[in-house]
Amino acid sequence: MKPVDVTPADTKPADKLARSDGGNSDGSSSDDGNPDNGPTDDQAETKQFEVKGGSHAAAKVKTFPQSPGVYLMKDAAGIVIYVGKAKNLRSRASSYFLKAATEDARTADWVGDIADIDFVECESEVDALLMESRLVKDIQPKNNKDLKDDKSFPYLMITTREEFPRVEITREPKTSGVKLYGPFTSVGSLRGAVQVLQRIFKFRTCGLDITESDEKWKWFRPCLLASINQCTAPCNLRISKEAYRRDIKRLQTFLDGGKTKLLKEMQKEMTTASKALDFERAAVLRDEIKMLEKLEDRGELDTHAQPEVFYIDPKKGLTGLKQVLKLTETPRVIEGVDIAHLGGNETVASLVQFIDGLPFKPGYRRFRIQDVKGIDDFRSIYEVVSRRFRGLSDRGDSFPDILLIDGGKGQLSAAMAAFADQQITPPTVISLAKRDEEIFRPGISEPLKLSKSAYALRLLQYVRDESHRFAQHYHHILRTKSTLER
Repeated sequence: MKPVDVTPADTKPADKLARSDGGNSDGSSSDDGNPDNGPTDDQAETKQFEVKGGSHAAAKVKTFPQSPGVYLMKDAAGIVIYVGKAKNLRSRASSYFLKAATEDARTADWVGDIADIDFVECESEVDALLMESRLVKDIQPKNNKDLKDDKSFPYLMITTREEFPRVEITREPKTSGVKLYGPFTSVGSLRGAVQVLQRIFKFRTCGLDITESDEKWKWFRPCLLASINQCTAPCNLRISKEAYRRDIKRLQTFLDGGKTKLLKEMQKEMTTASKALDFERAAVLRDEIKMLEKLEDRGELDTHAQPEVFYIDPKKGLTGLKQVLKLTETPRVIEGVDIAHLGGNETVASLVQFIDGLPFKPGYRRFRIQDVKGIDDFRSIYEVVSRRFRGLSDRGDSFPDILLIDGGKGQLSAAMAAFADQQITPPTVISLAKRDEEIFRPGISEPLKLSKSAYALRLLQYVRDESHRFAQHYHHILRTKSTLER
């Protein structure tokens, strides 16, 4: 059979398909339950076990680079039978030649068919994630069957018929009016990639129906993504339709594998802007070019990825909160506050941020309580809320739609007192008491009790538990530091 050409159209010579070695999928364990994930990296440290007919391939993987990339496994006829991604090609490829791979139900049926392996080295995990998706779609290896056929896998979807196209992750892709990328093996890695790319291309992920001719958007208050410079805020018409669609076009060029072409176009535009004395535009392009060139230095995707919680449907949770809290709009941004104590001598607080029902790590904040002696949760909450919202107000930044306090009536009263004393109009503020999972609201004596299976309650529990985890983590850091300084 004629060999399959799997070299991407837009790769540098160093990224061409390497003929000396191949790698294994970045089948690192993830919360998305991906059936294609192979043995873990830790298993690669154990004694190598030579699978039947795989001696040649097993020897090749020892020369693989320890860098991100995509590996392609082939049978004796030279046909690609599996494609995967890796953040460390050598480590992941080696793991498929362990005895564990022949015993793992996910790989046992086909690892014995591996006769050869090739790889494509990539500049970053993001590039590897996108290349894996493209190659699976082009080659359609038989052992990637679940990824090819199962519509429950995540896709990256860009709308095409809106004036300001949206970018979103979906497991139910539309068939028209959209540009689809995927499917992808890991929703966690995909979310991490979207967050990294959003810092460069600053696209919107909200569900707003924005039209440039509608004057009401001039007075719309953008979400926090605009405040942290991860969205150009078309919802406030801070960017023209043409300029926004140009950014989306660049994103699509990158997703289609045209990173080199994109960089050349941007560098040319930066030079043109500079010659025209449009230094502001030139500076923006300069910064975007630097971020694209250093994409591989932006950390592992797990650093950016938001955890996926399967028993929580974020959209249903947000819709449920709108109903039970009698809100006029479906909330997008929720912040949660929790307090932790360091041996009774030092108090710390955490603030976590959720956008569209999922944790948004760049929005997390830690506070070292300064004005409270001993253990006093009420005064600590008062201080944190005062500092947080005084800062947001002074900077003109957006408030969250919901502020969730961990605790009961007392903690809620302390938060509301902070708003009153700062003379700041609060957002929707509630507290969640862990003992009976009751929701307290300002000015209402009776708590709100929801079914334990209610999506709204589960989402609030997720925010509360995440704020507690983050506070305890900070507590642990300070405790360790205190021990070391003694």
